[in-house]
Amino acid sequence: QVQFVESGGGLVQPGGSLRLSCATSGFIFSSYDMTWYRQAPGTERELLAFITTTGDITNYADSVKGRFTISRDNAKNTVFLQMNSLKPEDTAVYYCNSGCRFPSWGQGTQVTVPS
Repeated sequence: QVQFVESGGGLVQPGGSLRLSCATSGFIFSSYDMTWYRQAPGTERELLAFITTTGDITNYADSVKGRFTISRDNAKNTVFLQMNSLKPEDTAVYYCNSGCRFPSWGQGTQVTVPS
Protein backbone atom coordinates (compact mmCIF):
# COMPACT_ATOMS: atom_id res chain seq x y z
CA GLN A 1 0.00 0.00 0.00
CA VAL A 2 0.99 3.65 -0.32
CA GLN A 3 3.36 4.72 2.43
CA PHE A 4 5.13 7.94 3.32
CA VAL A 5 7.91 8.10 5.91
CA GLU A 6 8.98 11.63 6.80
CA SER A 7 12.19 12.37 8.67
CA GLY A 8 14.69 15.11 9.38
CA GLY A 9 12.71 17.31 11.72
CA GLY A 10 13.94 18.64 15.04
CA LEU A 11 14.53 21.65 17.22
CA VAL A 12 16.30 24.51 15.47
CA GLN A 13 16.95 28.11 16.46
CA PRO A 14 15.42 30.96 14.45
CA GLY A 15 17.40 31.55 11.31
CA GLY A 16 18.58 27.96 11.17
CA SER A 17 18.07 25.30 8.54
CA LEU A 18 16.73 21.78 8.27
CA ARG A 19 16.41 19.30 5.43
CA LEU A 20 13.39 17.05 5.52
CA SER A 21 13.16 13.77 3.64
CA CYS A 22 10.13 11.69 2.70
CA ALA A 23 10.69 8.12 1.61
CA THR A 24 7.79 6.66 -0.35
CA SER A 25 6.59 3.22 -1.41
CA GLY A 26 3.52 1.52 -2.86
CA PHE A 27 3.19 3.62 -5.99
CA ILE A 28 5.24 4.58 -9.04
CA PHE A 29 6.98 7.59 -7.53
CA SER A 30 8.37 8.94 -10.79
CA SER A 31 4.86 9.16 -12.26
CA TYR A 32 3.48 11.48 -9.58
CA ASP A 33 3.88 15.13 -8.76
CA MET A 34 4.76 15.49 -5.09
CA THR A 35 3.90 17.96 -2.35
CA TRP A 36 4.85 18.97 1.16
CA TYR A 37 2.30 20.08 3.76
CA ARG A 38 2.48 21.19 7.36
CA GLN A 39 0.03 21.33 10.22
CA ALA A 40 0.40 23.40 13.36
CA PRO A 41 -1.74 22.69 16.45
CA GLY A 42 -5.29 23.92 16.01
CA THR A 43 -4.88 24.69 12.33
CA GLU A 44 -5.71 22.99 9.05
CA ARG A 45 -3.07 21.21 7.02
CA GLU A 46 -1.34 23.78 4.79
CA LEU A 47 0.05 23.06 1.33
CA LEU A 48 3.61 24.39 1.19
CA ALA A 49 5.36 23.16 -1.91
CA PHE A 50 4.78 21.28 -5.14
CA ILE A 51 7.12 19.63 -7.61
CA THR A 52 6.39 17.98 -10.94
CA THR A 53 7.43 14.44 -11.84
CA THR A 54 10.72 15.53 -13.39
CA GLY A 55 11.36 18.38 -10.99
CA ASP A 56 11.29 21.00 -13.72
CA ILE A 57 8.48 22.98 -12.13
CA THR A 58 8.07 23.91 -8.48
CA ASN A 59 5.59 26.12 -6.65
CA TYR A 60 5.48 27.42 -3.10
CA ALA A 61 3.09 28.96 -0.65
CA ASP A 62 3.76 32.64 -0.07
CA SER A 63 4.61 31.85 3.56
CA VAL A 64 7.71 29.86 2.56
CA LYS A 65 8.64 31.23 -0.86
CA GLY A 66 12.31 32.15 -1.04
CA ARG A 67 13.15 30.16 2.11
CA PHE A 68 12.11 26.58 1.32
CA THR A 69 13.13 24.43 -1.64
CA ILE A 70 11.46 21.20 -2.72
CA SER A 71 13.40 18.60 -4.68
CA ARG A 72 13.17 14.91 -5.49
CA ASP A 73 15.27 11.86 -6.30
CA ASN A 74 13.25 9.53 -8.52
CA ALA A 75 15.89 6.80 -8.24
CA LYS A 76 15.36 6.73 -4.46
CA ASN A 77 11.59 7.39 -4.44
CA THR A 78 12.26 10.28 -2.10
CA VAL A 79 11.18 13.92 -1.94
CA PHE A 80 13.03 16.55 0.06
CA LEU A 81 12.31 19.92 1.61
CA GLN A 82 15.24 22.22 2.32
CA MET A 83 14.17 24.80 4.87
CA ASN A 84 16.30 27.89 5.47
CA SER A 85 15.84 31.04 7.55
CA LEU A 86 13.43 29.22 9.83
CA LYS A 87 10.99 31.23 11.93
CA PRO A 88 8.92 30.37 15.01
CA GLU A 89 5.80 30.34 12.82
CA ASP A 90 7.31 27.42 10.88
CA THR A 91 6.76 25.21 13.94
CA ALA A 92 4.50 22.36 12.81
CA VAL A 93 4.38 18.72 11.82
CA TYR A 94 5.49 18.33 8.21
CA TYR A 95 4.04 15.76 5.81
CA CYS A 96 4.53 14.78 2.19
CA ASN A 97 1.99 13.36 -0.23
CA SER A 98 1.53 13.01 -3.94
CA GLY A 99 0.05 15.76 -6.06
CA CYS A 100 -3.21 13.80 -6.23
CA ARG A 101 -3.21 13.53 -2.43
CA PHE A 102 -3.48 9.87 -1.57
CA PRO A 103 -5.82 9.22 1.37
CA SER A 104 -3.04 7.70 3.48
CA TRP A 105 -0.58 9.97 5.29
CA GLY A 106 2.68 9.32 7.07
CA GLN A 107 3.35 10.11 10.71
CA GLY A 108 4.97 13.39 9.79
CA THR A 109 8.11 14.94 11.24
CA GLN A 110 8.02 17.62 13.92
CA VAL A 111 9.81 20.90 13.32
CA THR A 112 10.14 23.24 16.29
CA VAL A 113 11.53 26.76 16.06
CA PRO A 114 11.38 28.46 19.47
CA SER A 115 10.54 32.12 19.77
